[in-house]
Amino acid sequence: MSIVVVGSVAFDNVASPSGKAENLLGGAATFFALAASYFTQVRVVGVVGDDFTAQHFEAFKKRDIDTRGIERVQGKTFRWGGHYTDNLNEAKTDFTELNVFEKFEPHIPAEYRDSQFLFLANIHPDLQALV
Repeated sequence: MSIVVVGSVAFDNVASPSGKAENLLGGAATFFALAASYFTQVRVVGVVGDDFTAQHFEAFKKRDIDTRGIERVQGKTFRWGGHYTDNLNEAKTDFTELNVFEKFEPHIPAEYRDSQFLFLANIHPDLQALV
């Protein structure tokens, strides 16, 4: 069994009462893929910029996540920054930089077409309709 996830692969800056971290691997497709990989084969469709290096793909490789559907294009990867207050259940967005994600048009690779399931991560409904 396998599942295709279509969505954002990003860099996140996050602050909380206990500290802050910058340039973390983030994005809805990333988080879904990492979690789902404990249960099934995951195949990711997304877009990243040329600032997304082989080192950034390591988290996917460690979980045997198929990244052939992640397109690497010229420009910067999507970035999100936010913070948490004492209520850690709610994030406040400080900035969103769409960058290459602004022109993202999802394409499901032929190798993914035998997947039994599709998960449409947090992306605009117009993009979801393209899938």
